[in-house]
Amino acid sequence: MAFITPDAEALPRSVNIIGGVREEQGGGDLLAHVYPGTGTVTREFRMASTGDVDRAVAAAQAAFPAWRAMPGDKRRDLMFRLAAAMEARSAEFAPSFISENGSIAMVAPFMGYDAAQKFRYFGGWSDKIHGRTIPMWGAPAHDHVSYEPYGVVGIIIPWNGPLFAATMVMAPALAAGNCIVLKSPDLAPYSAMKLVELLQEAGIPDGVVNLVTGGADIGAAMVSHPGIGKIEFIGSGRTATQVLTSAAQSLKPVGLELGGKSAVIVFDDADLMQAAQKGLSGAIAANGQGCVNGTRLLVQRGIYDQYLATLTAMAGHIKPGDPFDPSTTLGPVITETSLNRIMGLVERGVAEGGRIACGGARLDGDFAQGFFLPVTVVADVSNASEIAQNEVFGPVLCVTPFDTEDEAIALANDTEYGLGAYVHTQNLRRAHYVTGELQAGMIHVNGAGEAMQPNAPFGGFKKSGHGRLGGVEGLHEFLQPRNVWIGLSEPGAGQ
Repeated sequence: MAFITPDAEALPRSVNIIGGVREEQGGGDLLAHVYPGTGTVTREFRMASTGDVDRAVAAAQAAFPAWRAMPGDKRRDLMFRLAAAMEARSAEFAPSFISENGSIAMVAPFMGYDAAQKFRYFGGWSDKIHGRTIPMWGAPAHDHVSYEPYGVVGIIIPWNGPLFAATMVMAPALAAGNCIVLKSPDLAPYSAMKLVELLQEAGIPDGVVNLVTGGADIGAAMVSHPGIGKIEFIGSGRTATQVLTSAAQSLKPVGLELGGKSAVIVFDDADLMQAAQKGLSGAIAANGQGCVNGTRLLVQRGIYDQYLATLTAMAGHIKPGDPFDPSTTLGPVITETSLNRIMGLVERGVAEGGRIACGGARLDGDFAQGFFLPVTVVADVSNASEIAQNEVFGPVLCVTPFDTEDEAIALANDTEYGLGAYVHTQNLRRAHYVTGELQAGMIHVNGAGEAMQPNAPFGGFKKSGHGRLGGVEGLHEFLQPRNVWIGLSEPGAGQ
């Protein structure tokens, strides 16, 4: 089997887009981007410098007064036009989406459509942002609250889903009247480049959305920049600690969407086939590299063996392949370093009492140059083990038995994360009770990710972050309430 090599000519070339000007080279370090499907370089370019960040922030600041003052209906219509352009040109994202991180062709066409839905939903809010009046006592007065944008929002997105993450933040930030500096990740730079190019072509005013491409130094420059009013960071908890430490110097607000170790609770009355299928999705969505993926499967003991047999049988039909092949259902992980880290977690999971039910070895042969691991199921895992408590970020599932509802809840909550949770049961009482006890920001009953649409809030508890993206809650993340009290003189006062 011969793997397709990314076509460098099909990839966007805008390392920076600042004030509407596209720049093919930044002023920073040289990057040789590696395609994880074959381990080959897609192309080389110089990333942004801290000076480029300064210019991007200045461009956003210059564009802000006009963007903030644009009437809501005008901003709404522009965002609808952006959505229509992304929908019509969705297929253009595929080369970038696949080449940057090995995402599979099967889902690539839907990413542009998903982005369009976000711009359309939040565009609809642009003409509906209004304040309220508050009755006063003690003295005649009129008191009202208005909602104001922050100004320039800095957005730092991860490599595992750059287009999804960027649009999840950009759409509400723009609808609220903010301008943007977006950092495209060095490990997966292309879809964010393509996104900002397309926004520019669809009519977004120069400077409203600016792009810089770079690594940790560029993110750090954004967080500490005095011209950025708020930071939205999507990524790891370790980096989030550094972001918060830096932002604390200027008391800059930060929104965080971080990692997860989401539990999938399967009760003995569940639809077994559906529960196995949905459970398997945690290993294959984003090639297992999704923060909200359900990767910790907690299965009631009476159906444990049957569920495990069904799950592993289904996993055997998930064949890794060329990400450019439309029939491929599982692609590579992002780097060889990541693959080695994943294999180390699996090995230590076995040493701590788990057993390999399927997978467990790096693929060789036609796959040897890429970073491929088949769906790997580690059974009989202790919930206290390293592999059960830490993000694996690869196509790996842990399976642990439980006996009672309360034990399942305790196991699910026994982690420092609280992003997602999944419950499989046909018992409505049980569904309400269990979901009411789970410490997670997004919970599915008999599902696996269907609630992640733009009109629903998304975010985590505990070390999975704070703040919400999506829904009216996500819109208000990018607005500041301002209260105005106006004293009203009584008739004859002051005469």
